[in-house]
Amino acid sequence: MLDIWREFIANSPVNLDYQGNEAEFENLAVKYTPPNGCVLLSERGGAIDGCVALRKVTAEICEMKRLYVRPRARGNELGRKLVERLLVEARLMNFQEMRLDVQAKSVSARKLYSDFNFIDADPVSFNPVPGASFLGLRLGS
Repeated sequence: MLDIWREFIANSPVNLDYQGNEAEFENLAVKYTPPNGCVLLSERGGAIDGCVALRKVTAEICEMKRLYVRPRARGNELGRKLVERLLVEARLMNFQEMRLDVQAKSVSARKLYSDFNFIDADPVSFNPVPGASFLGLRLGS
């Protein structure tokens, strides 16, 4: 799993060093296992094609993290499927809202989040990258 997260970081259109990735990797179980979060991986033929994760921010709010689809698996709506499944998991974990940050340069990601009706929202984490914005989606009825 760490290989695909490292690939995500290496292929980001912006520098993600501000996130303290190595420290996060050392503490994955704290942030990304129930009841505080989860990681979803898409596998085909024994190889991981995509990933997405969520982490608890508050009892009501979770944050989507690390949505990434490897180039070989793009064009099959895998990103959409990962988001759909992550929303199911967030609801099962009783979160009321999901937030995320997205870079201005990530046009396809912005389109995907718009398709799911994510809207502008307050930040839930630090992001110093110019043009980055936070989006949110209510999960309850």
